[in-house]
Amino acid sequence: MSNKFTELLGIKYPIIQGGMAWSSDAGLATAVSNAGGVGIIGFGGRSAEWARAEIRKAKTMTDKPFGINIVLQAPNVKELAEVVCEEKVAFVAMGAGNPIPWIDGFHNAGMKVIPVVPSVKLAKRVEAAGADALVIEGMEAGGHIGTLTTMALMSNVIPYIQIPVIAAGGIADGRGMAAALLMGAVGVQMGSRFLISKESPVHPTFKEKIIGATDTDSVVTGFSRNSGVRGLKNSFTEKFLQMETSGVPTDKLNELATGTNRIAAVDGDLVNGFVQVGQSLCLLNKIQSCEEIILEIVGEARQLLANAPKITL
Repeated sequence: MSNKFTELLGIKYPIIQGGMAWSSDAGLATAVSNAGGVGIIGFGGRSAEWARAEIRKAKTMTDKPFGINIVLQAPNVKELAEVVCEEKVAFVAMGAGNPIPWIDGFHNAGMKVIPVVPSVKLAKRVEAAGADALVIEGMEAGGHIGTLTTMALMSNVIPYIQIPVIAAGGIADGRGMAAALLMGAVGVQMGSRFLISKESPVHPTFKEKIIGATDTDSVVTGFSRNSGVRGLKNSFTEKFLQMETSGVPTDKLNELATGTNRIAAVDGDLVNGFVQVGQSLCLLNKIQSCEEIILEIVGEARQLLANAPKITL
C-alpha cells in the first residue's frame, strides 16, 4: 500500500494511530510504528517533562517514524512545543486550536506538520500555510468532536485539497479504510481500535467496557455548548446531560468534566470517569496486538478494493 502519504513519512501502511490523551504513550505509539503504521504519542493533559521522557523512550523502542499530538489549547502548549523542537520526531499533529502560527516553527526544526481539521475553510488555510498533510476527523470519533460526519468531510474537503488527506472518525476496520481510499483519502487515522490493543496502557476495566458496548451506547456531552465530547453512557454522562439540558452554566459543567478522561482510562473508574471512544462500537470486540490489528485491517481493505471493479451499476 504505497502512496504519497506513505512516501511522505516512510511507512509501510497508510494507517495513523490517533494521539489520544492518557492512552497514547511511547509503548502504544511504537507498537503501531513497528507494525508498519505510524504511532502518535498524545500530549493531552501531560507535562513537558513527561513529553520529553516519552519521546526519548520511544526512540529506544523503534527505529521507525512516529509523531506527537499537541492540544493547542493546553496551558503549557509553548513548553510542549519547545520540547518537541528540541527532541525532534517525524511529524507533529495538532488540534483544538489554530495550527497555522505553529507550522513554520516545526518545519524549521525539521519535522512534518499534520494538523487535524474539522472543515473545508480550515483545511484550505492550513494547506496554504504549508502543512504537509492533514487529517479530517468526523463526529463519529471518540473524544472532542466537531459537527460534520466523516462522510461529509470527505465529500466536502478532498476535492479542494492537493496535499494528502487522511480520514478519521468511526473508522475501525478494513471496510472503513477501503471506503476512505475510494473517496480519495490517502490513509486513515484510528484511535478507538487501538485503545483496546494489547499494548494500550489504559485500565483493563476501560477495555472491558468498550468491548461490552454496542452501537446505541454512544453519547455526546456538551454538544449544546459547542464543545461536544463522545464516549460511552454511564452515571457521569447521565448527570452531565441532565445538568446541560437544565441550563447549568458552562463553567460548572467544565468543573464536573475536568479529569474524567484520566479517571476512566488510568484509574478504571467507570462511574465517575468518561470512557471516550468512537461510534463504531460493535467492531471493538476483542483485544489484539497492534500488529494483528493492522494486518487484519490491511487484509480486509485489500480484498474489498480488489473486488471493487466487479461491482456493477
